[in-house]
Amino acid sequence: MGRSRGWLDRMILPVGGTLSLLARWEALGRPFAHLSRRGAALVLAVLMAAMAWSAWANAPDEQAVPARVATTTATPATTDRPRGDMALYARINARMAAGAGYYAAALNEQRESHYPTRPFVAVRLPTLAWLQALIGADGVRYLAMAVVLACLWALNTRLATLASLEERIIASALLVAGGAAALSPVAGFDHDFVAGLLLSLALLLYRADRWWPALLAAGAALAVRELAAPFVLLWLGFAIAGRRWREAGALAVLLAFFAAGMGLHALAVGAERLPGDLGSQGWGALSGYGLPLTGLGQLTGLRFLPASLAAPIAILPLLGWAAIGGRIGLFALLWFGGLATMLALFARPENFYWVELALPAYAIGLAFVPRGLAELGRAVARQT
Repeated sequence: MGRSRGWLDRMILPVGGTLSLLARWEALGRPFAHLSRRGAALVLAVLMAAMAWSAWANAPDEQAVPARVATTTATPATTDRPRGDMALYARINARMAAGAGYYAAALNEQRESHYPTRPFVAVRLPTLAWLQALIGADGVRYLAMAVVLACLWALNTRLATLASLEERIIASALLVAGGAAALSPVAGFDHDFVAGLLLSLALLLYRADRWWPALLAAGAALAVRELAAPFVLLWLGFAIAGRRWREAGALAVLLAFFAAGMGLHALAVGAERLPGDLGSQGWGALSGYGLPLTGLGQLTGLRFLPASLAAPIAILPLLGWAAIGGRIGLFALLWFGGLATMLALFARPENFYWVELALPAYAIGLAFVPRGLAELGRAVARQT
């Protein structure tokens, strides 16, 4: 073997073997503890700059963000028709209860409410509406509450060896606070909220030796909201990087089923569409990173704080997830950062609710911020 390869290779690299980058990362444990003084100082400088920018930008003007819940304001085409996505989905549910099929109900309602029906992704996948028809909107809410409880169990099981008891208690409180939105009367109609709960469960459930429960949760999220696909694609990348071929194959099969389902959805929407239906404005608004911060400020407990204070706090969970290390920390950091980038590049201001796909798991990162700051501070103060 010759001279030493270094502490990492000595610890986990078998003779004659190779080590994936993912395995090297997982072997680090807490990554901030291994930073040099300059590296730690750079991380702190980037953090402070990002927080200062978000406070200055005011994350941005909250008045530009429309409400998603029902109001009493009429649409231009009708009177006494509540506005908002949740009101739209409730009316679709009512049409289905009266005997209409999902696609006829959805496109008729979107047409009458001046919502676009093209491209086909402007019409939500039918899964949640079918489930509402089966067990009712309240039944979907109760299932969402059950998912919150499952997330709570998974958090305390998955992080038992990675986080202290105090951190897990704080993380559990943050999770419950975020999941409390399931108590809202309209929670059963909110596709992004339900999908976010399921993705949070998939993130917290994953274990290298027992990954199929996380796969089921991610598959359910895909069935509810197509925007869950980047989460599964990132997972596929992790599986390939870790040379976990059975896991990668299962994810590839899931994505193939998803693609087939999206194709069928496109055909069903096209069959009900009329020539005069509205088209979407598109998804290339380049709204910037202020939009995900605005979404977090509107859809979490941060809404009770001034925007100039809420926006910097909304950045901190990224530091916390990075600090916890391991596969879960890296995956969370890339998923949440990627989702924020997706909003920054593609979402229009009215699409701020896409940030729900990160909730409530994103907020859990706040529990690990003290650890991260302490480790960075020790690294900066290190003499050598």
